[in-house]
Amino acid sequence: MSGYKFIIYLGSDHRGFRLKKEIEKYLENLGYSCSDLGNRIFNPEDDYPDFAKKVAIKVSQKPENRGVLICGSGIGMSIAANKFKNIRAALVFNPQVIRVTAEHIAPNILCLPADFLSQKEAEKIVKIWLRTEFNQEKRHKRRIKKIENFDKK
Repeated sequence: MSGYKFIIYLGSDHRGFRLKKEIEKYLENLGYSCSDLGNRIFNPEDDYPDFAKKVAIKVSQKPENRGVLICGSGIGMSIAANKFKNIRAALVFNPQVIRVTAEHIAPNILCLPADFLSQKEAEKIVKIWLRTEFNQEKRHKRRIKKIENFDKK
């Protein structure tokens, strides 16, 4: 059993399938609990919004949980996931971006571009995301609150 008090939900389309499997193994080796919401078999005809929806729903239901979504560019997954209430999905492509993003925005879903990252680069990004604390500065909290208020309109 993991020492962490949250689940990391994983989802990918066919372009992110291989990287998702590697990230799942990596996370489990670090002691995290993971749940693969698909696709569970490689299917070149699958559609990324289906998996973004599954992960975003699970993460939005319990704020302590997290999600990792992977497609070719990461853009489709991030657009789809951000349609759901209480989701802050961030498309990240390097360690510098995730460090600032985690400190300032505290994304609960990480979107990765499988076509543009190696496995090692993706693992480094995931590790930084999970280990970087939200800054807690008043301005960052205020900005997140403004974004959350969009859901109410």
